[in-house]
Amino acid sequence: MKKVFGTAKEALDGLLHDGMFIAAGGFGLCGIPELLIDALVESGVKDLTIASNNCGVDGFGLGKLLDTRQIRKMMSSYVGENAEFMRQYLSGELELEFNPQGTLAERMRAGGCGIPGFYTKTGVGTVIAEGKEHKDFDGETYILERGIFADLSIVKAWKADETGNLVFRKTARNFNPPAAMCGRTCVVEVEEIVPTGSIDPDHIHLPGIYVHRIIQGAHEKRIEQRTVRKREEA
Repeated sequence: MKKVFGTAKEALDGLLHDGMFIAAGGFGLCGIPELLIDALVESGVKDLTIASNNCGVDGFGLGKLLDTRQIRKMMSSYVGENAEFMRQYLSGELELEFNPQGTLAERMRAGGCGIPGFYTKTGVGTVIAEGKEHKDFDGETYILERGIFADLSIVKAWKADETGNLVFRKTARNFNPPAAMCGRTCVVEVEEIVPTGSIDPDHIHLPGIYVHRIIQGAHEKRIEQRTVRKREEA
């Protein structure tokens, strides 16, 4: 089965349709699938539901899809770095489902493991729990959260072999493994593709069984909020 494609556009060919559900890896601007996001913008696919920790920043990352009004609903944990996100949400143009960060990651992982739902204490007694099933275990109340099963996963890894075994680099690992797991089809962009068998099995973070298509490319890797120490007085 061919997994390596030449461009993001080629890798997404035949997978996109209006109204689809996409799980996207990344945390802030760290480890986001920049090239695949650009290809989504170019495709014009619309009415998207996207599960991702956040929605990029104004004009970059998933924020580009907000600018083009291609997103109908976001399932996120944090939205504080994007003024356009706030504007669309407050004006009723964008639907938002808030998820505690760990809950969102576990919903993705559960979906990738075929688990339709799980109970958690996170969110009990808050608006997060409204409308959800409550159940007591050993005298403690839990709420039922559903696993995420997406039509498509788009993720960013550091290195892949030709069968799709992935290695993530440091904090860019973040949401990428669970996001990759929960999509019916997973498309990954990487910085390097190496021959099959050249990655030590103990160093593989996500096995290729979850990965269907791979592209290699150069990435801008913007810093979300650059913070530096003031230069000491001479």
